[in-house]
Amino acid sequence: MRSTSLDAVALETCVAAAVAAPSLYNSQPWRFRLDPETVTFHVRAAPAHGLRFTDPEGRALHISVGACVLNLRVALEHFGWAPGIRLLPSPRDPALLATVNPTESGAWETETADGELYAALWRRRSSRLPFSDDPLPLWLRAELAAAAEAEGASLVFPQAAETARLLELTALGERRNHADPDRAAESRRWVREDPYSASDTGVPLEALGPQDARERLPMRDFTAQRHPERLPARSFEKAPVIALLTTEHDRRADWLRAGQALERVLLVATARGLRTSLLHQALEWPDLRASLSPTPDHTGHAQILVRLGHGPQGPATPRRPAPRLLD
Repeated sequence: MRSTSLDAVALETCVAAAVAAPSLYNSQPWRFRLDPETVTFHVRAAPAHGLRFTDPEGRALHISVGACVLNLRVALEHFGWAPGIRLLPSPRDPALLATVNPTESGAWETETADGELYAALWRRRSSRLPFSDDPLPLWLRAELAAAAEAEGASLVFPQAAETARLLELTALGERRNHADPDRAAESRRWVREDPYSASDTGVPLEALGPQDARERLPMRDFTAQRHPERLPARSFEKAPVIALLTTEHDRRADWLRAGQALERVLLVATARGLRTSLLHQALEWPDLRASLSPTPDHTGHAQILVRLGHGPQGPATPRRPAPRLLD
């Protein structure tokens, strides 16, 4: 499918696709401006939607924006355009994180894998529910690793002992978040307890998911906002499949690349029938994040842990309407 121009409906659809990306606490820390002369999307940080205590350096914010940039690229490709992208294009404007310019250079075949990604981005949801113990075949792991590599990142699937170590670090990060009053209060603010709330950000109660009854998998507790009478603990998979996404360097541009790599991995996983959720607690503490780097050589910089498997789809979380985000 190729449009001769991006009309208002197509533009709004592209922004809606972008904001379908995941973000920490579903904070959606992005805004968009369209340059009408060049039809260039300016993707900006939304500081009011940042996490002051959980993400003081803005690393998670950049990863979230990177994920939305990948979705924007996939949507533009769906409409027949080849998107040109620049990360951090203006040193004088640090809030401008990326520009995406649709061009017609070269025919774009919609019967490619990216056509699958466009369909997947509307279906992708985080699932904090138990998965089955079915293994992930090697070919699928390789495909997911290739998806990350295409965006300049690395995705590795640790062996059992290393997976256990990473989960222990995640559990330690979760305990620290509980004990830190500022982070605990910040987490609570993003939980939406009222099912009739008009809020279009944050995590509704039904999306929180249960805790692992065996305490093997440290799911985020959102500071005990899960109401055990509604979400009792359940048995999770015995051998969780965890993948670690890393980048060679650790600059702002690398965080944006990590977000694009993460979203491409999540979309490929969705297209292949997998469910995913993110384990970010250890990444929120500098010493724990440093310890997440792969052993024994500790190469690369850990950016995110991804849990993958077969299981039920997670509930939808709200999104801000595209017209409100497009200046």
